[in-house]
Amino acid sequence: MTLFDAHFAAALQKRDAVGTRRVLRPVTRETGAILRDGQRLIDVSSNDYLGLADHPLLRERAADWALRYGTGARASRLVSGTLDLHQAVEEKLARFKHCDAALLFASGWQANASVVPALCALSVAQTGHPMIVFSDRLNHASLHHGCAAAGVRQVRFRHNDLAHLETLLKREAATPGLRMIVTESVFSMDGDRADIPALRSLADRYDAFLYVDEAHATGVLGPQGCGLSGGLADLTMGTCSKALGGMGAYIAGSRLLCDYLINHASGFIYSTALPPAVLGAIDAALDVIPDMDTERKTLLGQAGTLRTILNSAGFDTAESTTQIVPVLIGEAQRALDVATALEGEGFLTVAIRPPTVPAGTARLRIALHVGLQDADVERLAAAIIRLVGKEQ
Repeated sequence: MTLFDAHFAAALQKRDAVGTRRVLRPVTRETGAILRDGQRLIDVSSNDYLGLADHPLLRERAADWALRYGTGARASRLVSGTLDLHQAVEEKLARFKHCDAALLFASGWQANASVVPALCALSVAQTGHPMIVFSDRLNHASLHHGCAAAGVRQVRFRHNDLAHLETLLKREAATPGLRMIVTESVFSMDGDRADIPALRSLADRYDAFLYVDEAHATGVLGPQGCGLSGGLADLTMGTCSKALGGMGAYIAGSRLLCDYLINHASGFIYSTALPPAVLGAIDAALDVIPDMDTERKTLLGQAGTLRTILNSAGFDTAESTTQIVPVLIGEAQRALDVATALEGEGFLTVAIRPPTVPAGTARLRIALHVGLQDADVERLAAAIIRLVGKEQ
């Protein structure tokens, strides 16, 4: 018993009462399969969109680099943790993203949460005024956290509403300080896309820096899977833990941007460097991804099929155009019940509930991957239609 246990219990009871308490449920992974409580399940919940977490080349290179270079980098990058492997992978990432330079971070959360404050500090240092951050309302929590850590008030524009964004840019035109537009390219809860070329145009017109989180686009969208920013963003953040099948994240942009972050991004400065095995998996993924156009086409085609079937049955899949297909249910407990019922049908998915999404918009977040067959997608759609009908 600790001093706060009674308070912890009370807080958790409140979550229980509204169906938003989260719990950990372990699974066992076997190649191409997920096992939970002895049941074999089709996974439609993870972010391993291209199936690279099980790819033999990634396994081999991760193991090889661990055997050759050890299990850890042993120090932060600015002490003695920068291996020649880090620089080689960063150069490869920069070429993949068509940028001058890239910088590795431990995770996407860490990158956003420490890079945004570093950029905001630049405005104060160079102009004496706070950064003006124009942020899509549905940006990932790590981006909102970064702004909170920087102590800046976000100027939030309605989701993907560029007319609203321009109105806000005009309103703040005379406000002193540097300005930055922050968005995701693919939004993780709705599966829709930002209009990056239009955002670039607005950024140029109003002298704003464009920050694009490409976590869910990298590997899946764009030429050879390089994402949607296509050299249009001033800064691109991407993760290696989703379509790249490993762990870690990166910032890509100009050489001066990366050099600035080496000196000012606390998450980079004060964290131990990524270990060789992780670097090996990233390196191998970058070799594989450009040649996966067939898999990308199949993946997006299956997502289109799922949306068509569900929409025809009256289901709301938001504005999804990607491998992420939300199925809006409404109430949190109802979404949980449907997810549990789907597990009984052999599908592993999750109910996304407040506070991750707004109240009343609890949903199933279906994340497709290249290991699925067309028949799996059709059976999933049929199960959702049948089970949600039973819950009504």
